[in-house]
Amino acid sequence: MLEHGLIEYCAPTLAGIKSANLFNYHFSSKDYVVQELNDLNQKLNEKGVYVEALLWKENSVLIYVYRRSYLIKELQQDSVKEFLTSYGYIDNRIEICLHHLKERLWEYDGFPHEIGVFLGYPLEDVIGFIQHEGRDCKCCGLWKVYCNEVETKKLFEKMQKCTKIYLQVFAEGRTISKMTVCA
Repeated sequence: MLEHGLIEYCAPTLAGIKSANLFNYHFSSKDYVVQELNDLNQKLNEKGVYVEALLWKENSVLIYVYRRSYLIKELQQDSVKEFLTSYGYIDNRIEICLHHLKERLWEYDGFPHEIGVFLGYPLEDVIGFIQHEGRDCKCCGLWKVYCNEVETKKLFEKMQKCTKIYLQVFAEGRTISKMTVCA
């Protein structure tokens, strides 16, 4: 069930703690997934949360869940604009950036490094990951940390606790709409 995947992998975004999350969803019917995505967007867009398919494969889809206002704010930062320009992002409007990210996902074997920016990772950690080729991080949680280790560990704990609580209340019957915090 797609909603369960959103809770399991995207609770921090639904709670407003994080700007975006990403997860792979396996399916047997693409049409059914498209309908589920439409239904979720009808429920969540009014709260500022958007659910989008970034990359379709034969039996799976990469689902991107993001807070539009958070992502717009991040994409407006001069340092982020400069960084993304180096990867071919010539326009910082969200629709244009997401379209380019989709293209990069198709042409890239794995994930293009700039995806960290779209997931709300600190730019310093994204750059650190690239410079160190994924090695020599200070700690590792939801991403590899190269700066602000103490603060980020606290954030990781907060996000883990959030996910645990969201999974529990979802299992008890609370709807995803009621669990999603307004932006």
